[in-house]
Amino acid sequence: MANNKLNGKKEQGSSSKFVFWVIGLIAVGVLGLIFLNSYSDKQKEEAETKTAEIDYSNQPFIGDKAAPVSIVEFGDYKCPACKSFAESFVPLILDEFVDTGKAKFYFMNDSFINVDSERSAKFAESVFQELGNETFWAFHELLYKRQPEDTKYEKIDLFTESFLTDVLKEVASGEEADKVVKNFRDKKSHEAWQKDMDYVAKLGVTGTPTLFVNGKMFTGQSMDDLKAMVEEAAKGK
Repeated sequence: MANNKLNGKKEQGSSSKFVFWVIGLIAVGVLGLIFLNSYSDKQKEEAETKTAEIDYSNQPFIGDKAAPVSIVEFGDYKCPACKSFAESFVPLILDEFVDTGKAKFYFMNDSFINVDSERSAKFAESVFQELGNETFWAFHELLYKRQPEDTKYEKIDLFTESFLTDVLKEVASGEEADKVVKNFRDKKSHEAWQKDMDYVAKLGVTGTPTLFVNGKMFTGQSMDDLKAMVEEAAKGK
């Protein structure tokens, strides 16, 4: 379960991230994405120069495994900002970078809000372990769509095992869902979830969603900034 002190800090980060990710601009027929973030100049400088080693093995991803760039999103299934990001901006990232073979897109857990965050993350990890990458992403996308519309998202027991199982059954058979539930109850997904959370601490992730490009935190202010970062990463910079 997330530490309460960490929750307080991260809830503030998540609120700013919500503003950061949800503003889009359409002008002169060109779709632009403007990111508003709360990084200080010092934080930006440190993030832009620090490259972390990330083990991508056994992590769900979309794209060509041979793509030169790895984009990682750290997210929380209960975070409203992550829901908006998944529905509005992940498709842009897939279109611009993944479908063109420039990058592959990973998801890693940052379960910080409350027990629902941890429960849903571990359940999703069980889906990945039992049913594979394709079903994981179908469940991942649907889980954000089914995120309860409750303004008090700190409220617990919205993401119950029953709720998660019902969501899974929309993209998997009853027999497959039973396998996932058994995996989840046997706590077989805990280690994979903990691996993600260890990276959260190691990389200094303080809000969701947060992106990393080849081990460097993205602190830019536009899709053009992200495109430039991906292009630099492809060149090995």
